[in-house]
Amino acid sequence: MQKVTIRVPASTSNLGPGFDCLGVALRLYNHVTVSRGRAAPPPKMIRSAGDAFFDRAGGARFPFSCSIAAEIPQSRGLGSSAAVRLGVVHGLNALSKRPLQRLEMFEICARLEDHPDNAAPASYGGFNVVRAGQRQSFTISAQLHFVLLIPNFEIPTEQARRLLPSRVDRLEAVENCQNACAITAAFASREYEKLRGAFTDHLHQPFRKKLIPFLDDVISAAESAGALGAFLSGSGSTICAITLRSPEKISRAMLSAADSPGARTLITAADNRGARTLTIRNRSHGSAH
Repeated sequence: MQKVTIRVPASTSNLGPGFDCLGVALRLYNHVTVSRGRAAPPPKMIRSAGDAFFDRAGGARFPFSCSIAAEIPQSRGLGSSAAVRLGVVHGLNALSKRPLQRLEMFEICARLEDHPDNAAPASYGGFNVVRAGQRQSFTISAQLHFVLLIPNFEIPTEQARRLLPSRVDRLEAVENCQNACAITAAFASREYEKLRGAFTDHLHQPFRKKLIPFLDDVISAAESAGALGAFLSGSGSTICAITLRSPEKISRAMLSAADSPGARTLITAADNRGARTLTIRNRSHGSAH
């Protein structure tokens, strides 16, 4: 086997109160093609993912190159870096006759990301709850729509994390716990109407909105238009609304409230499959699935 293409979904994480522990895979993809042989030195992110794979797999190292057909916008809180890292690891695993299981590849990606809430949905699909390296996944109905307001500016995760305080109010922390539990129960039971009102957060959104000044206005507009709720996707700049109905109306309301040049909206659904191998090419046999 000489070349493999891995399709990895985007992910929206935190979902408001579920800081670093909740995430959903979305039908928006990066296609990462990994090939034996090196045409040029790979970028640092790809090189470090390759090193982490070979360290974990323990087999013979080989040079490789990587190309990415990216639908996921970079540094917008949609898991673009997790998708790249996971694609490289899955691709090298396929080229190495699959020495690692999916769990091990997820663990590599989570460690490289330094938080697991994008790595888990990108790996497994669906709604994910992660804790200390452990995860649980739940499939999501196609009736649930995810409306993304994607601004025309990037927010590096490191910059967004520097804004967070070292201490939070106890009562606000309790409300976060209540809301994160409610979101988890609603996804696990598929009683999605019970998501309404559960996305309020006190741990990160109040501090990060200085980077996205229209955050509160867009959330309010989405909810007024019928969304079950809305939240900052990851560390931003994307804002995600969740709804069972009228996604186009919600999309228009969010875009109008943002009033941000170059911003766009995207309506999508959950991906329940996670990272998948699409094509494999051998020197003598052409292509296969």
